[in-house]
Amino acid sequence: MSTPTDTPVKNPPALHRPRDERRLPWYHLVFTGLAGLLVAVAVLAVAGALSIASAILLGFVLHLLFGWAYSLVREGPRWATDRLMTLLVIGAFAIAMFPLVSLLWSVIARGMTRVLAAKPTTLAFWTTDMSGIIGGADAGGVAHAIVGTLLITLWASLISIPVGLFTAIFLVEYADQGWKRTLGKGVTFLVDVMTGIPSIVAGLFGLALFIAFMPDQSVRMGIMGAVALSLLMIPTVVRNSEEMLRLVPTDLREAAYALGVPKWLTIVKVVLRTAIAGLTTGITLAIARVIGETAPLLLTVGMVTSVNWNMFDGRMATLPTFINQQYRNGNANCMSDTVTNPVNQEVYACSISTNIDRAWAAAFTLIVIVMVLNIIARLISHYFSPKLSR
Repeated sequence: MSTPTDTPVKNPPALHRPRDERRLPWYHLVFTGLAGLLVAVAVLAVAGALSIASAILLGFVLHLLFGWAYSLVREGPRWATDRLMTLLVIGAFAIAMFPLVSLLWSVIARGMTRVLAAKPTTLAFWTTDMSGIIGGADAGGVAHAIVGTLLITLWASLISIPVGLFTAIFLVEYADQGWKRTLGKGVTFLVDVMTGIPSIVAGLFGLALFIAFMPDQSVRMGIMGAVALSLLMIPTVVRNSEEMLRLVPTDLREAAYALGVPKWLTIVKVVLRTAIAGLTTGITLAIARVIGETAPLLLTVGMVTSVNWNMFDGRMATLPTFINQQYRNGNANCMSDTVTNPVNQEVYACSISTNIDRAWAAAFTLIVIVMVLNIIARLISHYFSPKLSR
């Protein structure tokens, strides 16, 4: 007596084919892309409107058409639709990346040239300030602006990170019932409102806060800028930290409670330790959010040409305000081939584009600082996050 398993199942012939038999290799899309680009160049050349941007745009549209039609013939309507959607996603990604890559290329190309060619020695742009640099003197650097940026950002972080992290812990771990839940909803609403505050308003807040308690209305200090930046930084820290803490499984908390671990110790040893990678990333994003702000710093810290290490006395230079000042100066007027420094009597060559070059080099310096901070954050999350067992 035969069983159902003894009788071979007769499948349609199509099911005996390999799953990828009707799929085209990836390089077929390259061929359709080249065909679309060549046709676009030919059409635009005949129309007299040939340019790199127009060729890329029209070539991509033709690539969509050719790729879909070719896939429809070779693979069928199902895979043709898949090819079309894939090309649209790739095109959207390319459109989003183009301005970013273009910006990075411009800043690195124009900024690195000034940094590496700084006088009197290479990288002197990072180790000298603007004391005595006047006119079109081809000298000076951003040491004073780097110091000011790092100090103000550090103090803003010292204010924002504890406040933002403790607020997120309260919203996730404690605001679950009763009056705490009501308070948590109010705090969440205020955090959402603070997220949309314009940076100029934060600068006005920091300025008004200190002027209200000081007789000198013209006072400007680094701590004023740190407070203004912390107003912009706190909402970002709260929202990012809250989301990371909510991702920690509840089972980990319950396991710690079952062992008799107090709630505060569970939060410190289990919750925060588990979410350390996401928390570090969120804090880094918050720092990157404020380190390039210009409007609050123009109102609160002003601008100087020398290094100021005291956060509570005198104006301070920062990279964003330095970039703004140099770019506003525009091209220099060179009445002669040289410029004399009135402070140390050194003689520098006069360059018409020196102000613009300094602005690009300062922008490049700011990007380098943000990259270094991201690397530090990655190292912290790598070494302090819990390791997975093998």
